[in-house]
Amino acid sequence: MNKKLIIYQVLPRLFGNRNLTRKEGGTIVENGCGKLNDFDTATLRRIRNLGITHIWFTGIIRHATQTDYSSFGIPRQHASIVKGEAGSPYAIADYYDVMPDLAMCVDKRMEEWEQLVHRTHEAGMKVILDFVPNHVAREYQSIVRPVGVRDLGEDDDVSKHFSPQNDFYYCCNQSFEPEINLTGKDGLTYQEFPAKATGNDRFDNHPGINDWYETIKLNYGVDYCDAGGRSEHFNPVPDTWIKMVDILLFWAAKGVDGFRCDMAEMVPPAFWAYATQIVTNRYPDIIFIGEVYNPSRYRTYIQSGFTYLYDKVGMYDCVRGVMRGERPASSITYEWQSLDDISDRMLYFLENHDEQRIASDFFCGDAWKGVPGLLVSALMQRNPLLIYAGQEFGERGMDKEGYSGRDGRTTIFDYWALETLYRGYFNREALSDEELHLSLVYQQILRIANRERAISEGQFFDLMYVNSLSERFNPRQQFAFLRKFEDEVLLVIANFSAQPVNVEVTIPAHAFQVLDMPEKDILAVDLLTGDTLSTALKKDAAFYAEVPAHGGRIYKFSTKMNYNGAILNEHNKDEFPPAHTAEHLLNQVMLQLFGCERSTNAHIERRKSKMSFVLDHKPTRQEEKQIEQRMNEQIEADLPVTYELVNRYQLPDDVDADRLPADSSDVIRLVRIGNFDVCPCIGKHVRSTSQIGKFVMLGTNWDENTHTFRVRFKIV
Repeated sequence: MNKKLIIYQVLPRLFGNRNLTRKEGGTIVENGCGKLNDFDTATLRRIRNLGITHIWFTGIIRHATQTDYSSFGIPRQHASIVKGEAGSPYAIADYYDVMPDLAMCVDKRMEEWEQLVHRTHEAGMKVILDFVPNHVAREYQSIVRPVGVRDLGEDDDVSKHFSPQNDFYYCCNQSFEPEINLTGKDGLTYQEFPAKATGNDRFDNHPGINDWYETIKLNYGVDYCDAGGRSEHFNPVPDTWIKMVDILLFWAAKGVDGFRCDMAEMVPPAFWAYATQIVTNRYPDIIFIGEVYNPSRYRTYIQSGFTYLYDKVGMYDCVRGVMRGERPASSITYEWQSLDDISDRMLYFLENHDEQRIASDFFCGDAWKGVPGLLVSALMQRNPLLIYAGQEFGERGMDKEGYSGRDGRTTIFDYWALETLYRGYFNREALSDEELHLSLVYQQILRIANRERAISEGQFFDLMYVNSLSERFNPRQQFAFLRKFEDEVLLVIANFSAQPVNVEVTIPAHAFQVLDMPEKDILAVDLLTGDTLSTALKKDAAFYAEVPAHGGRIYKFSTKMNYNGAILNEHNKDEFPPAHTAEHLLNQVMLQLFGCERSTNAHIERRKSKMSFVLDHKPTRQEEKQIEQRMNEQIEADLPVTYELVNRYQLPDDVDADRLPADSSDVIRLVRIGNFDVCPCIGKHVRSTSQIGKFVMLGTNWDENTHTFRVRFKIV
């Protein structure tokens, strides 16, 4: 199975910072800083359990900062040309170095990075690293470059504004005179002669306050100021090309699985064709993600070797508008259609370090308004999805951190801590009910996205064109589509409205033809809630659904499974969901510890419960403690509880058909708890194991004659 790529962007500087001083404009001493070691095995496992396949670590390569590391042999940066106390991760000071802020031991910062790459791989995820090819910090100097590697600008002819073999552009015989004060805190004035061109294509010596004045533009053989207009000089291969490819190979050799390439469209496509071919020839599985904002050039950069491109101007801007009530949901159709031939190559996102937080006052003001947007972005196509750390907890981005003002974004320039991330990963007991609930919804949707083959490999059919005039479907606030792989079909309905709605989604005859679906009676299960719905699947007929406010439904059904309309294993039990879910966990814990079968006798109640198992020996006290320990480990792992419908005669290998009741219907509902347990069940469950609480063993009994071991427990 090909998993859908789901990327989690983190700034380690912020992510693991437990110092909640949060002084505006504070130094690293005052406000603290997260470290690479904060991503321990347990934290990485929690990120993976969210449904993440790749982590994009932002701010790893050493960049300009106002923090003084000169005692470690690292050149000090002039404060006047560093934005914020911490500095921008995109003003690179040494392409071959690791940011000392992030190391427990500065002298071992590269070793700590290599260890994090290894831990991430061991946790089952891959590593994405920022590559910043367009510009560097004004005082760039590599102090740890490999032996024999010439530094950027080291051999430049500074008497020439442009030369194909120069690494930088120069303002000949002119000093650097930006519209900022060049005098630092120490009273010393920054001097640069001759001035170098500024990173955002300012080729004069006086960039403005809103320019990228802290950076200098790299020269890839393009003369932007030629007498006849822009001209390209790519033969012989420019010196910068060779040096930048060496940098990519250096990090790929460290185990990096992919590069997110900053402002890729400011670097000529010819370079990317050259670089990606060399790197992928040596590392075939490596991926390149390009930050490109001009849709007319998307195909050019894909042809130049990019695996994926940002879909900001199209899908992000559209979904943002829908979430804010500024555009109809039906406009999403136009955005995917305009890029249909390269849809699998577009990276969707609702947040990243450049954009405002969904919950901020500048975007939606409410994180829940992002859920229908997440449903669409995560499930509509096979392409990858990006989640920004804290998005899953509703981070508001409304702090006034220092250089970064209160603008709805999370700072990339300041030493800061995000209380949502602190609670979410290091003090989960402090999470509010809203934060926990939202994170569970994110976890459910993302796990569905990378578990369901209909999403990662299946066909897509947009249902909006046939529902635009329906009285029971509002195309301004609802969006619906089908996904199908082999006989598995998903009907996804997203509701951008603040009100719950009863909708009728028409499935046209054309969908039956394109997706090769038969007309028949079906039983569908909502993968988000476990609710089941029986209906007739017919051409041009309506599918009725109740959809919650700012939410959705993900109905799954099979086109091959026969359903005769019988009630699905009806029973009259009123389970206590935490204890009932704990029953599933205990069955699997006992199976793994003792090799026994699932419980032969269970009484699950709200106040206390008991389950019996047939074992080959009486458990020791140490083994009894191990049962309780294993149970609480799985509870704390926050495993998602998910559902699916299967034919009783086509059960997965890990499900015992002999334990099904004789009167079971042909359609069986399976309950999965992460990858830990799967069992036929129609009862009520929590959304994820952390909602169980704490498992406490009250006592045990052993019957030597029958070898029956009874466990008494309660859920606190």
